Amino acid sequence: MRSIKSHVVSFVLRYSRKKAFSSPENLQRWIAYARKTENHQPPASLHQRFEIATRSVDGFPVYEIAPKTGERKRILYLHGGAYVFQITSYHWGLIADMADRLGFGITVPIYPIAPEHDFHAMFGMVGEVYRQMLDETEAQDIVFIGDSAGGNMAVVLTMMAAEVDLPLPSRHVLISPGLDLSLANPEVFEAERYDPWLGIPGGLEAVRLYSAGIDPSDWRISPLYGDLSVLPKTLLLTGSRDMLTPDNLIFAQKARAAGVAIEVVHEQGMFHAWPLIDMPEARRARDSIVTFLASDTESYHAKAGELALQRTGREVPTHNLSTPSKS
Repeated sequence: MRSIKSHVVSFVLRYSRKKAFSSPENLQRWIAYARKTENHQPPASLHQRFEIATRSVDGFPVYEIAPKTGERKRILYLHGGAYVFQITSYHWGLIADMADRLGFGITVPIYPIAPEHDFHAMFGMVGEVYRQMLDETEAQDIVFIGDSAGGNMAVVLTMMAAEVDLPLPSRHVLISPGLDLSLANPEVFEAERYDPWLGIPGGLEAVRLYSAGIDPSDWRISPLYGDLSVLPKTLLLTGSRDMLTPDNLIFAQKARAAGVAIEVVHEQGMFHAWPLIDMPEARRARDSIVTFLASDTESYHAKAGELALQRTGREVPTHNLSTPSKS
């Protein structure tokens, strides 16, 4: 049975955030308003609980939450926001919870967003962040977590890394990711009717603003059509009242067929990115994430080496993730 709070949140979303995605014009208005109010900095409560350092990559801030003493593992957290909205206090709440419960270091890039920037700037920046992480941390100790648009970015970044034979992260956690932005699946249109948050018209506008003219069916925009065999062990969380879920379930099937070990949490009654909200269903979802990431990763070395040999027939070269070329 759904919690009372989840019903309340769903109601509020339908009569507030849903409006942002009801038309291209509304999305543009929400973006303009957001630029006046957004603040990417971690809340003061996080600074009180964790040691947080800040650096700059390509002129954009990157926050580093220090791991607990002796812990080598690191998370690259890619926040959602339809590629056009900044990180929020809800993202920071999840990040803090993961840092506290897992003890991993967490890297949070405040990547360039649209319409001021586009796909090439986004992946140029996060690609450089990942390369710098690899200079300090073994790939077997790196995890990608992404919610919504950030989930898309996590998958695309791994596929890009595979193309240039860069060592790949050991695991993915994908929270309500957008994995097919081509709208090829007619089930998405039916699912939109029950989604209290997302809408197709505004979503298409967000894709137009960030995609730099790349075709929506290109794997760089819709990674469902990319080489899924390169992906690491994955936890996918998706809700029955999220219009992205039909494509997420297809992704899970295709990933398994490609040899990827993937676990799916398909939460009935849940809306988009529900693990970010403080409510019982989110706490269950976060428990699943902690369990997934706390489990052993001893098989990573064997799989990474096997994939490298399959792709190149040689050892993985020195780290070098270049900015994707424009098309």
